[in-house]
Amino acid sequence: MSSGDEREQGTEGEQLALIRETVREAKAPRAKPRTWRGAALAERLPVARVVVNKGVLHLDQFFDYAVPAELDADAQPGVRVRVRFGAGARSVRGGRREGGRLIDGFLVERRATSDYAGPLAALADVVSPERVLSDELLRLARAVADRYAGSLADVLQLAVPPRSARAEGRPSPEPAPPPPAPDPGTWERYETGPAFLEALAAGGAPRAVWSALPGPHWAAELARAVAATLASGRGALVVVPDGRASARVDTALTEILGEGSHALLTAEAGPEKRYREWLAVRRGSVRAVVGTRAAMFAPVRDLGLVALWDDGDGSHSEQHAPQPHAREVLLLRARQDRTAFLLGGTGCTVEAAQLVATGWAAPLAAPREQVRAAAPLVRTVGDAELARDEAARAARLPSLAWQTVRDALASGPVLVQVPRRGYVPRLACERCRTPARCARCAGPVEAAGAHELRCAWCGRAAQDWHCPECGSPRLRARVVGAGRTAEELGRAFPAVPVRTSGRDHVLDAVPGRPALVVSTPGAEPVAEGGYAAALLLDGWAMVSRPDLRAGEEALRRWLQAASLVRGQTEGGRVVVVAEPTLRPVQALVRWDPVGHARRELAERAELGFPPVSRMASVTGPPEAVAAFVASTRLPGDAEVLGPVPVRSAPRGAPRRGDAPPDERWERVLLRVPPGSGAALAAALKEAQAARLARGAAAPAVRVRIDPPDIG
Repeated sequence: MSSGDEREQGTEGEQLALIRETVREAKAPRAKPRTWRGAALAERLPVARVVVNKGVLHLDQFFDYAVPAELDADAQPGVRVRVRFGAGARSVRGGRREGGRLIDGFLVERRATSDYAGPLAALADVVSPERVLSDELLRLARAVADRYAGSLADVLQLAVPPRSARAEGRPSPEPAPPPPAPDPGTWERYETGPAFLEALAAGGAPRAVWSALPGPHWAAELARAVAATLASGRGALVVVPDGRASARVDTALTEILGEGSHALLTAEAGPEKRYREWLAVRRGSVRAVVGTRAAMFAPVRDLGLVALWDDGDGSHSEQHAPQPHAREVLLLRARQDRTAFLLGGTGCTVEAAQLVATGWAAPLAAPREQVRAAAPLVRTVGDAELARDEAARAARLPSLAWQTVRDALASGPVLVQVPRRGYVPRLACERCRTPARCARCAGPVEAAGAHELRCAWCGRAAQDWHCPECGSPRLRARVVGAGRTAEELGRAFPAVPVRTSGRDHVLDAVPGRPALVVSTPGAEPVAEGGYAAALLLDGWAMVSRPDLRAGEEALRRWLQAASLVRGQTEGGRVVVVAEPTLRPVQALVRWDPVGHARRELAERAELGFPPVSRMASVTGPPEAVAAFVASTRLPGDAEVLGPVPVRSAPRGAPRRGDAPPDERWERVLLRVPPGSGAALAAALKEAQAARLARGAAAPAVRVRIDPPDIG
């Protein structure tokens, strides 16, 4: 659990009371429940076991409350309740007085007796008789909390959307009958594709890592896998990175299954519509779900298939405590519910390669001749060729790239991928390549416009900048942004329209007419009929990031863009401006993401890095981090790496990749071999709970299991 996500901490008196009552109840016999005020209780199962919405680790347990007779009918397992909690909570199992403030919770069980011998506080109210928390979802949430050293309440806040009374009042549609098994369609391009669909339709649980062919067919192929699962009378769940991908799968499912046969769970739908769709799934009216990250907890009835598209995308990593990854949650669901599992993408992560290497999943790929036909022709331009043409080097577009653009514009649009947005995000000395820094605060100098320089940290103008190393006043772009690239291309091809797609304005699709489309990674729109060509600029900037996943991420981004280009048989061309000898570049040229992932996995195994090992990060002030690690009962095979200083943005400023280091914060990495991950998570959770129990005076320490960035 991250301390940044802590809700509220109990008072010191409350903590002391909890400790005293814990010792007392261990000695006390079980007793029939009685309330402090002697209110009439339900005659049958008068004890309600409740999980309260207080996402702090030292309160990560169930609490017992008495069920008043008037709430007996509605107080069923799975409903939302309101309970008194706070000043009156004096036991890890029970509430003592009617004091304390009202908070929300979930009723998870009705019992005849309580482990707590004293008087129980009564349930204050049943918010709604709608049973939103099933036993399966509760087990999954508990497993996720244990996996990520978090609290059950935090996971349930991710798993169960906020209530909408209007949505609950509307009836859900009648469930549709199972559809017939679909024909294989484009799955026939894969060696074991038709057999995979047949196993799903027969009620089997195949597990596969799918290397999808480039092109637009992946959404329809996912939809056919869902239809095959529904044909067996079971449900299916598909998780994709963003709203654009979910819209494509949504369209494909509608074409195959018809209207109203599946639910779309995305944040863009709005709270009420999303909750209405979620309720239809929970009630069993709909058994097929497609959605973004939060849909990984969707309560699908009789779940038969969980599928994840593009697991390397950072959007699959939840930002709220305990920060689970969709891939790991779906793996837990596949094991818990014994469902089929499909992990697909045009790229291949190291985690996906490990699933195949261990034999847990089987590869699902197309023959090489199919790959060559579907993939575009990829050519490279390295530093040697750029050095022979100084004009091309300054513009980052060598002769091969210009020629490719000119020829491709005769038959369709051309995609230009730029690693950064904006005009000129970062500058360096033209002569010696020293990064340009502000003379006042040492912040990075950036171009605010065509003729304006300023510091990215303090905003001070830097028009009179001179290099401190060689004295040169001339600057060059380290990575030119999408805005500047679009401007340069517009001057070079004045008769061709230029369109941009990035964080501020993302295009979903573009027509198949000749045009230049400049996009940042991940924002590439789909072109009607596919792009005639693509340019992948400044490849060195993506590969040279100080990150363990730099090569894997660069290759994934390149493949994502190149997959939108027409196949080689249709004349599709891709030019990547990067050193040809680099491993990710070679993997792109051969269109071999699986081979790249295997080699990365072998190197990780030699070095002991994830996913071969399990790792956690502890971040905070140096003294607090040292004290926390010393107090944690780590497994005997745990290894402590660090501490090292960490970078964090100034207070109130947006995060930047090269923000100034905060000397007061450090990070320690804890590494354990396979088989000890659960013990590490349990130890960290215990230590964090003990730290939080000491009250607000304890220094902040952030704990994260499987940190995405350990570079």
